[in-house]
Amino acid sequence: MERTLILMRHGKSAYPVGIDDHERPLAPRGIREAGLAGQWLRETQPPIDAVRCSTAKRTRETLAATGITAPVEFVSDIYEASPRTLLELIWLTGDEVATLLVIGHAPGMPYTTWELASDHRSEAAERLSRKFPTSALAVLRFAGPWTEVAAGTGDLVEFHVPR
Repeated sequence: MERTLILMRHGKSAYPVGIDDHERPLAPRGIREAGLAGQWLRETQPPIDAVRCSTAKRTRETLAATGITAPVEFVSDIYEASPRTLLELIWLTGDEVATLLVIGHAPGMPYTTWELASDHRSEAAERLSRKFPTSALAVLRFAGPWTEVAAGTGDLVEFHVPR
């Protein structure tokens, strides 16, 4: 069974004075672009079966703005996660999930995408290598179960920046 992993960076955040990084909200641009990302997901990707989302305020607001209604697990480990941490989280995904959306932060999202992609010369990889901006989405496909997802085993089929 083919698996689809979508790694999304949170929307553009605001920087209110005196607010801890974890509690920074989205800026108006971030809300708008996350909404565009949700529209793109619904129009172009398989239905999302599950979401793993960082507990940071800006990631939770990003998820809300996308309008994605799949079951959600908020995971504190996604905040400042390394690719290894994100990979371990992916391995815990049940077999009933064909499409998983993970909403997190830089550098975790771009580093993990790059590590999982099998072809770094594709057009999507070329664009990803330049920048993984806020609200960007990387779509990777895998041939086997989630437990077999590993470095270089994913087909990076899309890299989309909603603007």
